[in-house]
Amino acid sequence: MAKTEATKQAEIDIYRATAKQGVFGCFEVTIGWFGSERVDYLTYDTSGIFRCYEIKVSKSDFRSKAANTFVGHYNYYVLTQDLYEQVKDEIPAHIGVYVGQTCVKRPKRQELKTDVTTLKNSLIRSLSREVDKQIRSEFPSVIEYYKRKVRELETEREQARNKADEWYLNYYKLEEKIIAKLGDDWHKQLFEEGEKI
Repeated sequence: MAKTEATKQAEIDIYRATAKQGVFGCFEVTIGWFGSERVDYLTYDTSGIFRCYEIKVSKSDFRSKAANTFVGHYNYYVLTQDLYEQVKDEIPAHIGVYVGQTCVKRPKRQELKTDVTTLKNSLIRSLSREVDKQIRSEFPSVIEYYKRKVRELETEREQARNKADEWYLNYYKLEEKIIAKLGDDWHKQLFEEGEKI
């Protein structure tokens, strides 16, 4: 099933909110070999903390019978503002909430529902799947492609700045010539001439 724009935006928001040094994350992590549970987004950090994020963009999705895979030390819903307002009284006390890139409700620490090795292996396998998908894609070196694009845009920006600097330099040179010919109050003289016309 294709992801909605709201789901894609929620994924971007939670990725940006959690993209910090020492935090490693992946979307759609299946827990265990041939596991039946899948967390929408799972992070693991260098202090050994697992966080699970379930993305919900509609009330029917939130109330669905599908299991929420809250197996981490800290567990969150990722919701739109509108949905949060509609369901905030239904969210268990121990579950946190992100709206956009902001944590609006802090979770309470839980014991892991799965052993550490299984969670690490699940995250590694899912990250490997993402790399494999990228390599098999039309743009296997997409990161290098975008880095190159960034460099090209930075060059264009620098050229535009240089042109602007050249324009300002020409403007000030012209202004100096006008001042030399008409004096410091040249703009006042032009204004008075304009009123006469």
